[in-house]
Amino acid sequence: MADYKKAGVDIKMGDRASKIAYIFAKTTFSSRKNMIGEPVTDEGSFAGTLDMGDFYIVQGDDGVGTKMEVAERIGKFDTLGFDLLAMVADDAICLGAETISITNTLDTNKIDPDIIHDLMKGLAKACIEQKVVIPGGEIAEVGRSVNGNVWNATAVGVLEKDKTITGNEIKPGDMIIALHEKGFRSNGFSLVRYILEKEFDENVYNKPSPFGKSWGEMILEPSIIYSAALLDLLGRFGEERKLNIKGIAHITGGGIPGNFNRILKQTGLGADFNDLFPPSVMVNEIQKIGNVSEAEAYKTWNMGNGMMLVVDKEDADIVLNALSCEAKIVGSIIEDKKIIINSKGANSQKLIFDI
Repeated sequence: MADYKKAGVDIKMGDRASKIAYIFAKTTFSSRKNMIGEPVTDEGSFAGTLDMGDFYIVQGDDGVGTKMEVAERIGKFDTLGFDLLAMVADDAICLGAETISITNTLDTNKIDPDIIHDLMKGLAKACIEQKVVIPGGEIAEVGRSVNGNVWNATAVGVLEKDKTITGNEIKPGDMIIALHEKGFRSNGFSLVRYILEKEFDENVYNKPSPFGKSWGEMILEPSIIYSAALLDLLGRFGEERKLNIKGIAHITGGGIPGNFNRILKQTGLGADFNDLFPPSVMVNEIQKIGNVSEAEAYKTWNMGNGMMLVVDKEDADIVLNALSCEAKIVGSIIEDKKIIINSKGANSQKLIFDI
């Protein structure tokens, strides 16, 4: 039975490391007290917030992770820009922020202009669609320090203070809406690669899958970027809030229980997911090949649900009708401090996660 730890990723250690990093980050906050750019303390938030007087700047970092290794195996780099922008812009939108810029850093063992061309062409295309600019970046040839390419980014967003989404207004009976995702986004790829390479071999990515494309092409499915679609409801900077969304969770590493809990942290409430989107047949097949348990799959991958919104029951249909992406009601907020998931993976069952 495959799991994330066997694939080389220890989620508990990662969470511990993140807490350590944030402890030291917070020691810097007092250095800007009562100054422009004073940080807002919000542990577990999807991005950092800086007080600019009349508004906030929202800033966050992420990367495409080991999805890059699949791109390197089949020589296809033109979709990774969508993944890179999705990872940071869709974190910023969880606070209600409009991402306005993204800078990126590529560390590579050897510069290849053709790879740079395809990476940046894809990123530029994604940014134009989302109305985001690329004001700068860095390409560093670091020799043996990396094996291949490592691509990360920082996003900057702007947010009016009175439009900040905190999750504090979430109450029992509120509806949860999921936005559909077809692939893995850019998370859990160490487990995906572990499963496929163990079942087949390291050249699996160029081999045909049961789905009409090679395995590499299938799992490189670019992440859907939800930011602009949500800004149509929330209003961009300077626009009025059109619809009330109480909480937004980006379902990335840590899956549904790890990420949805981040917007419940101040409420003491839980969630019952009784009608989630099922994972795609490709995701389902990889889960079967690796004999990945339902609990492990839902803690590692998005399993068809890339973003979650919490809204008042009476607003649910209005929000659904206003969204330009595929979405549906998938559950509700409950009083018990638990995440309950009626899973729809390879071995559907009822999962209960304490939070």
